Amino acid sequence: MGSLSTLLRQCAAMVALTVVLAWAAPYEAKLWVVGTGAVLLAAFLAVSLYRHHQIRRLAEEIDEVLHDGRRVDFSNCREGDVAVLTNELGKMVARLARTGDTLAQERNALADALADVSHQIRTPLTAIGLMLPLIERTDDGRERRRLVRELEGMLDQVSWLVTTLLKIAKVDAGAMHVERRDVRAGEVARRAVGPLATAMDLRDVNLVMDVDEAATFAGDAPWSAEALENIVKNCMEHTPAGGTVTVTVREDALATTLMVSDTGPGIAAEDLPHIFERFYRGRDEGARGVEDSGAQGVLVAVDIDGAQSEELAAVADGAAETAVRQPAGFGIGLSLAQALISAQGGTLRAANNPEGGARFEIAFPKLVV
Repeated sequence: MGSLSTLLRQCAAMVALTVVLAWAAPYEAKLWVVGTGAVLLAAFLAVSLYRHHQIRRLAEEIDEVLHDGRRVDFSNCREGDVAVLTNELGKMVARLARTGDTLAQERNALADALADVSHQIRTPLTAIGLMLPLIERTDDGRERRRLVRELEGMLDQVSWLVTTLLKIAKVDAGAMHVERRDVRAGEVARRAVGPLATAMDLRDVNLVMDVDEAATFAGDAPWSAEALENIVKNCMEHTPAGGTVTVTVREDALATTLMVSDTGPGIAAEDLPHIFERFYRGRDEGARGVEDSGAQGVLVAVDIDGAQSEELAAVADGAAETAVRQPAGFGIGLSLAQALISAQGGTLRAANNPEGGARFEIAFPKLVV
């Protein structure tokens, strides 16, 4: 109604102007002035009514969008300011639709991640709860000490899991401070394998370092070392006794590369596309991608969602020892490594060596195109 009232006022003004001009014009020109004014008024009315129709149609489409119609129509693209406005609004609606879809996907992913985190943390906590009554009833000192060491391993497991999840959350939120400075790749490699030397000796796994001491890259040394440590540990855990884990550092004109390879069974073909996915544990229990946790210890094999009463009964009968097994990993070590490398502008890829075993390659490019 407001636009129609404005149109009527404009028409009235044009009629008044035509009357004034006709009154002031000479007698022989009065008819010409009135005719010209009528033609101009008719043209103005036609254009204004057409624009009013376009704007009303555009308003209806916007109202449809606001009521979840999400209708985007580019078939009426013509020249003119209203058409330009229509196209821009169509682009805005399309962008908002994509943003809404992305937010819905992220919300679903967050819900799935929270469920996974809850399950992963609840598993060792349930194991701890089952171990405590067993420790309380054990009279043998050596057996009590053994169970206490296992309990400490479970607590270390929970601590490592929570710390790792917090780091991944910081990377996802963009809240992790990553420095960009020249780093010696050889020093990063030695810093990464240092904490694993004892574990490799216990597992009888050989470590081979093939390092170009002149190799450097622009990144963050502590985070790079932690990412590389997770990868080396993953390879160590999948290498049989007497096997070898090799860390190679090279630099060329395009990138600095840190490569870790092992002589283990390699990565299953169906697991390879998902090896860096968070909480991915492998489709095969014996598959390569199932162990990449960073904690040692034991878990009590219980059905967290339904069989706790049976396990508690087993504890009461003194038979909980049969439910103790080694952990199969959480599936977040490699995910954390990829997040840390990506935050520095690098890339992390996984593959199988032609001669057998897995290979992980970290690349820090020299030039960004």
